[in-house]
Amino acid sequence: MEEKSNTDQKIKLDQYLGAAIRRERVSQGLKIADVASLAGISKGMLSRIENAQVSTSLDTLQRLCDSLGLHLSNLFKDFDRPEGAAQHIKSGKGHEVVRRGTERGHTYHLLSYQQGPHKDIEPFLVTMDDASEVFPTFSHPGTEFIYMLKGKIEYRHGNNTYLLEPGDSLTFNAELPHGPEQLTQVPIELLSITTYRDSE
Repeated sequence: MEEKSNTDQKIKLDQYLGAAIRRERVSQGLKIADVASLAGISKGMLSRIENAQVSTSLDTLQRLCDSLGLHLSNLFKDFDRPEGAAQHIKSGKGHEVVRRGTERGHTYHLLSYQQGPHKDIEPFLVTMDDASEVFPTFSHPGTEFIYMLKGKIEYRHGNNTYLLEPGDSLTFNAELPHGPEQLTQVPIELLSITTYRDSE
């Protein structure tokens, strides 16, 4: 099993190096014959290296790098870099969701979607545009962070109320009843981020 893993890694490295050399050569507008001549290898050998058909020695790699004006260390800098799995949500493209008490003038746009039964974080862009609407209080697990972007609101948490204006923030235990008490100046726009503790 370990031998197969080593072989797979070697193939992956050959493919990476071949693609990196070809990419650098093409970006400089150089022909295979030009680079091969400077590196002291045949055109066929360079072609096979670029297509991952052969493995090459460090000495040959060094000569190829010299011919391309590239440091050998730079050739390996992106090898085995983690792929990453960031979620990019464009402006206005968050998933609109319905929450209790949000039938009129109160919109939630979910800005990150986590799959599976457990959530670590839940960020919402919340907009409110109806000053006469009466809101129920909310209560749910986690710690909630609110950052005001636009408008003014009296926000209740437990027995206390807070006047939130643009640039203000509020962090609280979301298990205690909380929610808008009064919409002082509409339209209101705020960022609400809830983090959840590991249930274990």
